[in-house]
Amino acid sequence: MTMWVFGYGSLLWNPGFPVARTELAMLHGYARSFCMSSIHHRGTEDHPGLVLALDEQPEAHCKGLALAVEAGHEDRTLQELRERELISSAYVEKMLDVHLDNGEVVNAVTYVIDADHVQYCGGMPLEEQAQIIAHAVGGRGPNTEYLYNTTEHLAEIGLHDPDLEWLSQRVRSITA
Repeated sequence: MTMWVFGYGSLLWNPGFPVARTELAMLHGYARSFCMSSIHHRGTEDHPGLVLALDEQPEAHCKGLALAVEAGHEDRTLQELRERELISSAYVEKMLDVHLDNGEVVNAVTYVIDADHVQYCGGMPLEEQAQIIAHAVGGRGPNTEYLYNTTEHLAEIGLHDPDLEWLSQRVRSITA
């Protein structure tokens, strides 16, 4: 049976595992947003950055990619995803149904934010997000790089996220 992973942020442009197939997909009940403080990858404990997470909201939906893991790589992929995504336990790993554009529904490994975790910062105004992203740097590089890569890859696959597009423009103006 195929193992699927739902990508909505850095997994779009840096899956880190062998992908056999990608499909545009929709996840219902969650919104993509910069609702997680990053103290490792895109910021530090002294100067946290922001990373995307899926924030549970009953009426929301998130368009992203369903990534089929290449056969034979499932165990290693899951182990590496857990090392990467569960570094501070702010994400929760869930198996959620995602709806592929071709009508198929697949159960996918999905990382969502724990709204009770100290790193959760949902509901922050976009301008505040832009100011944080413009200046934060972490172990995987500048927060700006994360924002720009995600926004560009969403556009490349034909998905538009108005908040991310606004943030990209605003952060570019702040750092200009």
